[in-house]
This record gives sequence, C-alpha cells and structure tokens, in this order.
Amino acid sequence: MFEPADNPRLFGTPPGVDFPAALVEELTRRAAGHPPEALARVHLVVNTRRMARRIRELFDAGPALLLPRITLVTDLSALAGVSDVPAAIPPLRRRLELIQLIAALLDREPDIAPRAALFDLADSLVALMDEMQGEDVPPSRIERLDTGNMSEHWARIKAFLGIIRDYFDSSATRPGTEARQRLMVEMLIRRWRENPPPDPVIVAGSTGSRGATRLLMQAVARLPRGAVVVPGFDFDMPADVWRAMDDPLLFEDHPQYRFRKLCAELDMEPTQVERWGMAAPASPARNKVLSLALRPAPVTDQWLEDGPDLPDLATAMQAVTLLEAPNARHEALAIAMRLRQAAEDGQTAALITPDRVLTRQVTAALDRWDITPDDSAGTPLHLSPPGRFLRHVGDLGHRRLTAESLLTLLKHPLTHSGTARGPHLLLTRELELHLRRNGPPFPTAGTLTGWAATRDDDMAIEWARWAAECFTGHDNPGIAPLPVHISAHLALAERIAQGCQGEGSGALWEEGPGREAQEAVDELRAESPHCGQIATGDYVSLFQRILADREVRNPDTPHPNVLIWGTLEARVQGADLLILAGLNEGRWPEPPAPDPWLNRALRQQAGLLSPERRIGLSAHDFQQAAAAPEVWLSRSLRSDDSETVASRWVNRLQNLLTGLPAQSGPDVLGEMRSRGQYWLRLAGALEDPGATAPAPRPAPCPPRAHRPHRLSVTEIKHLIRDPYTIYARHILGLRPLDPLMKAPDALLRGIVIHEVLEAFVRLTKDDPDQCTSDILMAKAESILAELVPWAEARALWLARLDRVADWFVERELGRRILADPVAFEALGSARLPALDFTLSAKADRIDIDRSGDLHIYDYKTGSPPTRDQQTYFDKQLLLEAAIAQRSGFGDIAPAPVARAVYIGLGGSPKEVSAPLDDEPVDKVWAEFESLIAEYLNPRTGYTARRALQSKTDRSDYDQLARFGEWDITDPPVKEELP
Repeated sequence: MFEPADNPRLFGTPPGVDFPAALVEELTRRAAGHPPEALARVHLVVNTRRMARRIRELFDAGPALLLPRITLVTDLSALAGVSDVPAAIPPLRRRLELIQLIAALLDREPDIAPRAALFDLADSLVALMDEMQGEDVPPSRIERLDTGNMSEHWARIKAFLGIIRDYFDSSATRPGTEARQRLMVEMLIRRWRENPPPDPVIVAGSTGSRGATRLLMQAVARLPRGAVVVPGFDFDMPADVWRAMDDPLLFEDHPQYRFRKLCAELDMEPTQVERWGMAAPASPARNKVLSLALRPAPVTDQWLEDGPDLPDLATAMQAVTLLEAPNARHEALAIAMRLRQAAEDGQTAALITPDRVLTRQVTAALDRWDITPDDSAGTPLHLSPPGRFLRHVGDLGHRRLTAESLLTLLKHPLTHSGTARGPHLLLTRELELHLRRNGPPFPTAGTLTGWAATRDDDMAIEWARWAAECFTGHDNPGIAPLPVHISAHLALAERIAQGCQGEGSGALWEEGPGREAQEAVDELRAESPHCGQIATGDYVSLFQRILADREVRNPDTPHPNVLIWGTLEARVQGADLLILAGLNEGRWPEPPAPDPWLNRALRQQAGLLSPERRIGLSAHDFQQAAAAPEVWLSRSLRSDDSETVASRWVNRLQNLLTGLPAQSGPDVLGEMRSRGQYWLRLAGALEDPGATAPAPRPAPCPPRAHRPHRLSVTEIKHLIRDPYTIYARHILGLRPLDPLMKAPDALLRGIVIHEVLEAFVRLTKDDPDQCTSDILMAKAESILAELVPWAEARALWLARLDRVADWFVERELGRRILADPVAFEALGSARLPALDFTLSAKADRIDIDRSGDLHIYDYKTGSPPTRDQQTYFDKQLLLEAAIAQRSGFGDIAPAPVARAVYIGLGGSPKEVSAPLDDEPVDKVWAEFESLIAEYLNPRTGYTARRALQSKTDRSDYDQLARFGEWDITDPPVKEELP
C-alpha cells in the first residue's frame, strides 16, 4: 500500500476537501490490484467516533469490500500487545476523590480559596492533572519553575499540587484517562521498535494538538508500513512562512502551527508533506486567498508582496456570502431562511458555530416551517425534562419551599406521570388559584391538607397528603455520605414522578433523556463511595454539574439536509453549504479560559499546552470550513445592546480584499456583503409589521344588557381615563392573576399602612393622651410583624412611617378638635333608579362633628391627586361625599359633608381636600349620572387608554388591547358586539 520511503510518511488533504471521503477513496485506490484481504489488514486509527461512523457509511455505500479495522485514537487496546495496561480510573471517581481532598484542604486553610469555589477548583485541577499526564509533565518540573515574585500565589498552587502528587506516583497502577493513553502509546512505541507491525497502520484526522496523540502520530509515521494523514493542510503557504513559525507564544493561534510542530518533531520540512489522493478543494483560488489572509501576524506585510499574485478574486469569492446582521435575532432569522431554502432545493446545509444561544434561536426560527434541524450537540441533560425535574427535586432538600417552586414541580410533565395524570392537573390548577388568592407564599403541610379538607373530594385529600409528604419537611440541610444523599434524592424523585397512587417511578426514566439520566445517576451511585461526607447544598451543585456534562439528542425526527454542527465537524462531514455563524471576537474564537494555576510563560517553561492552542484549533476549523463549496460568513453588528468586533479571521479577510483595489478586491467584498443584504431584506420583510394590518385602537360597543350596572367609586377613574379596563374586567370577566409570591409592593404597603392607622385611631379615639408618635410606631411594629414577612420591607416601611409620624399625630390632634372618628372601612352605596345603576364605596374613615356634618378621609401612601385631577378624573372623594349625602354609609344616616380630605403619607406628607366648593355634590352627581347614561348607550365604545395621565402608564389589559400596534394618537375604532 505504501512505497518504501526515507522520510516519515506524512500526508495531508487541502482545506475544503471532504476528508473522510478523500480518505476512503484513496484507500480503495491503493488497495486496487491487491488481494481482497489487503484492505482488511489495514488498521485505521481515527480521532472521533463521528469520523469512524462516517468512514463506515462511505464504505457501506459500495462497492462491496472487506473493511479495514477502524479504532479510535483514544482506544488503542485493539493494537497488538497493549491489553495489559491497567484500566483507567473513571473520571467521575477521580473528580469525587479530588472534591473530598480539596474540601479537607479548604477546611484546614480557609484563606486559600472560598468554599464556593470547591467544584470549580476540583474541575480545573482534574483538567490540569490530565494535561500534565498527557504531556508527560511531572509535578517536580512544575515545582522547579522560575516563579519570580509570585511567592504567595505560588505557595497556594503548591498546596494544591501536593494533593495530586499521589496520583502521579500511582499512575502506573491507577492511571487516569490521559495517563493511560500516554502509557499505551509509550508501550506501543517500545514494542514497535523491536517488532514493527506487519500490516499497514494509518492515523487519520487528528492534528496532533495533544502530546500523547502527537507521540503516536510520530511513531506511526516512522513505521515501515505506517502513515499519518492530516486534514486541512495548507499546501499554498510558502516555505519561508513555514520556517518562520517556530515560537509557540507568537504562532500558536495560527491554523497550521500544529502541522509545523509535527513536521519539526519528525525532522522534516512542511514542504515534504505529500497530498493524499487526488481530491481537489472546491475552490483552489479561494484556498489561496484564505491562506494569505490567515498568514501569521508578524509576516502580514507579505500581503503587499503576494497579494497581487492572487488569482481572480471574483471567481475565488463568488460562492462566499458575508452576512452582517444588525443584531443576533436578524442573524438567526436570515440563517433560518437560507436553511429553509436549502431544504426546499435538496441541498445539504450545515450551520457551524460555537454559539449555542444562536443555534437555539435558529432552531426556534425554523420551527415556524416545521423544520427540525439535526443538531449534533443535542441538549444538555440538565436542561432536558428529567434533568430539570431531578434538579427541582434536589432543591427541596436545601431551600425553603415556596408557592412558586411547589407549582413548578406540580406542573412538570414528569410529576404524577404514573397514574391519574388528569385529576392531578385539575387539582394542581385549583391549588394554584387558591394560593394566588389566599397564599401563603411559603406553603406548609398544613396549608395543603387544610385546603383539601375544604373540598368534598376523597382524591383531593389523598393527593394533598401525598403532596405534603413529598414537598414539605425537606428544608433542613445536613452533612451525610454521598450514597445517602443519592438514595434520598432518587427515592423522593421517583415517588413524585409516580404520584399519589401505585408504585413505580412514572415516566421519569423513559425515553432517550430519561435513559441518559438513568445512566448518569447509575454512574454517580457506583462511584459515590469514593466521595465521603458532603453537605446537602454541595450535593445539589455536584448533581447539577454531573448532569450538565451529558447531552441528549432531539427525540424528534430531524430533517436530513438541515444540520447543526460544532466547529470540529467541518473536518468530519461534508455539505453543499456551510454557514459559519457567530463570527465575532469573543464568540468565535472564544477567549482562552482563565487559568487559576499557571500563566502563559510558566506553561511554556513546563511544556504544557498554551492557552492559544484552542484558538489555533478554532482557526484551523475555520480555514477548513471556509473552503467549502458554498460558504456563509455570518456575524451580528450588535449584541446585548453593545457593538461587537468582527472575528479576527473575518477582519483579516476583509482587510486583505480592501487592500487589493487593483484586483477589484473592494468590489468583491461589496458583492459578498450584497448577497448577505439580500437575505437580511428577506428576513426583514418576513417580520415587517406592515406586511399585515396592525390592530386598530379598540373601542368595543357591547349591548346594554351586558354593560355593568354596578361599579365602585375607585373604578370611575378607570371609566374616565381607560374605559377599556371596565370592559375587560366587568364585561369579559377578566382579572389579572395574583402573583404566587406576594411581593412587598405599593399595594401591600397601602393595605398595611391603612391597618396601622385604623388601629391607631381606634386605640386613641377615646383617650387623646395616647395620641403620640411613640404609640403609633409601637402599633406599626406589631402590625407589620404580623402582616409583612420580609424583614427588609418591614424596616424600610417603618422608617418611612417614622418620618411622617410626628406630622400625622399633630394633624390628627387637629382633626379630633373638629370631629370624632365614628366609622372605619365603612361601606356605602347609592342608586340611579332611572338607569338601574348602583355606585358603591368603602370610606377609609368617617368623622362626625358636633353639628352632625361628616368629615371623610382617605389615606394615600403615595401622592394624593391634585384638585384639578379630582375635578376632571379622580372623583373618588367627591363621589363618596355624594353617597354620604344621598344614602349614607352603613349605620351613618345621610348628612351634609363638611370636608373630604386625602391624607398623603408619602415622602412629603400633605393633606389635599376635595374641591367641594367648586364641585358641589349635586353637580358631581348630575355629571356622574350623565357619564353612566353615556356608557349605558350601546353606541358608546369603551376606548382603550382614552386619557391616561402619562403615555408611560401601563394598564393590566394593554396586551389584550394590542397596545403597541396602535398609538394614542390613533382614533378609536368602534366595534358593535352581539
């Protein structure tokens, strides 16, 4: 299969070549003319399972052949003579062991790091240990590093390195994954030196970025019948540029640096790398442009020298589209439209991006056309239904149960999925309405069973008992062995999933996500004895991290031609169209993750991987994908209300084209942008609100029989300012749902302050000597302690009341001179017999003076309405005065009203009297009767937002009225309703 050679055999395929297809094609060609078993003797070592699967699919497509042996570079057991290497310690076991050791270290030396960093430290320490073992860097080499003036930081690092030293000493008998890989490669190399394998061995698809893999590639390339085939090798880069890339600190982020390093370790020049097969890239001219654009930064001055020698730029870039969207939403929509077009045309199209938020946006946009993309990454297990369910159940053990968390679990599709799911949902709905109306925000077992006792339903009683046992009584965190936490957690989860009847675990472990969750739980259970004692909160965090490490594929049948790939898969798969999206700096490439252990210089001294290694790998993936037959380069100009910076590779390409005016480079770049603008215009047209007529400003006109015949005085302001509110509330019967978690908002503050003032006035009305600010504040403290469970709100509201207490008491003594308080929260009503209409009211307080006249007071914790507002809009007190004079309040007979006053208790306390002199009661009542008569007229519409005080004011029914599609300057459109 290979001719004898003096140099190591290193082959490559150019960027843009379908690597697996080229690999299979050339293997088949080289095996032609040999016995059928010749191909079966080839041992093919590839870097990923996807690569192996694709190669098998290509061979399966025919003709019929004996297939080569295909193994992964991470599993070399199939190669002869390495089966005696000890099995690797499971990564989870090592993680749990390190968590225990780091926790003990933090307990002894709490100043090293906060306890909250326990899991992050464990994960980063595992990664460092794996890297050290893979790159053959012992702890002793780290300890000998020249750390300069980092003595304090270095002392902390040494404390952690002391933890992992034992793992290096026992790596021969208890190796980790990377240590075992290194041991296997070194054993293979020793045995191959004495006895080279008689059959061909080919390592294909890897770039040699990791130490153990690069060591294997070097050994295979030197075998008499061995070869290495790398993807995306830049045959267009000149020899002098290859020779210049010798400093990893300067060139590690270049897409071809790994190949330069591999060639140097093989004692060969990159120009000696041979082409694998005859497959040509989709556009050799574009490959030359990309190669020049991505030249290392220290030699980009060669653009001036080599740029004019580039081939026809228009031909090279004619299949490249540059999409520069105004924001991520428009970018996702334009991409979705192009993917839809590809699906209709029968093209295979793939979206490639590391930005998972963008892929979710594209997937959501595709859903409008019932297109489900084949997403290779799937969904993180902790975001799947069983993952969310298990996390919510875990939270029951260390957080106080709230109404919100209770209903979150009760409504979960896996809860009560064993039996009687329908009755469960009905009872959940009834319980939610009860909690919204009556609370409490923190339900207890008594809350649930007490609610069920009020219902004549045996199922409700059994269901409430089950809910009380499952969801309450778990809020006491404790320290226990990990197996105890797991057993309690899963037992509770299975009982919640099954429901109040029967035995089992419901649908918790069913379907793909459930089976994946079961595997994760089984692995954690198997390794849990290696963890030791752990607190409940730490267990919940650990459990979530373990779920987040796994992924589940979409259970729906995806579209075969619409694909979403990670950046690595451009090497593995082939497609007619590749959309490289999210090409903004900080997204693609992603910045190196912060390293808590070693900086760049120390890593280079130790022989560890550079942080720029990942950027270089991303650059190689970009170069490979950008050479596809048709390519989109997509980015958003803004993200999260801030401007973005184009990815360095897109920026280089734009700068190169802009700097070649003699070859029409700026025109070519303009054409690339023009193609992107075309799709952005289509996306804009799709979402253009002008494409459909906006909703008119509503003014519904229901029949008289359906119009309300009873309103309260507080609702008359809405009838004047926003009549649509009356229509929605009284005719449609719609009410905003109360929040599950009662917040200390302005409404609750008003209710509580009313309670305080009423209690204070009742207490002191017969004993004026007790009318002091001290008595007021004492009463306030006791009432707030009873009604306000939020300590911060209590303190704030008490402080606000304390600022106005002296003012209130002083004015209260003056009010006592004028009249005596006789009624609180007094109910009253008056009728309009001719219209069959009743006006009701509840007066906060009514006093009676010696002449029998009434004094009506209304407390306001905010700013009371001004005289003008009362004259034209807010007629609450004026109407209360009319009711008091015409019908009376409760036991208080009709009587003249001497005063009606708002008592404002805001930041600037003040009293605002109702303008009874300018607006006498008879006049107010006559105007009120005219208003009601008008709104009982079937031709009068309930106009939305008729005269709100400010255009920024919000109504509970703005969404129903579709406010936003119309403006307050639009005329109302009356609609007669049947």
